[in-house]
Amino acid sequence: MKTKLNKPQRWAKNLLGFMMVMAGTGHLTFARLEFQAQVPNWVPMDKDLVVILSGIVEVAFGLSLIFWNRYRTQIGWTLALFFVLVFPGNVAQYLNRHDAFGLNSDGLRLARLFFQPVLIGLALWSTGAWQSWRNRN
Repeated sequence: MKTKLNKPQRWAKNLLGFMMVMAGTGHLTFARLEFQAQVPNWVPMDKDLVVILSGIVEVAFGLSLIFWNRYRTQIGWTLALFFVLVFPGNVAQYLNRHDAFGLNSDGLRLARLFFQPVLIGLALWSTGAWQSWRNRN
């Protein structure tokens, strides 16, 4: 049974959806070079292609969060997994000391790493995915 979202969850889900659309749009347009700084060197694909593909995925996640309520818990789990999968890019940015998005010091790049679990938690909480899993029988 799908759990009902409260107002803060609905607001957060839609805000996260908007943020994903904006981030994905940045991947595809004005911030492509900065996003390339987060693609680890060991990824066996062209960095620009990785940025374009992840941008498309992020726009799709964002629009799904906002408009596809029927599958919101599945979207929440999948988005949380996506945030886990892109985490190595944040680690690579830190280890390789790549400046991007105002993260121009080791301290700022390190602090960014601690934001990823917040995004994972937000995806699970705002969609009711975590609550739905806990209430399963």
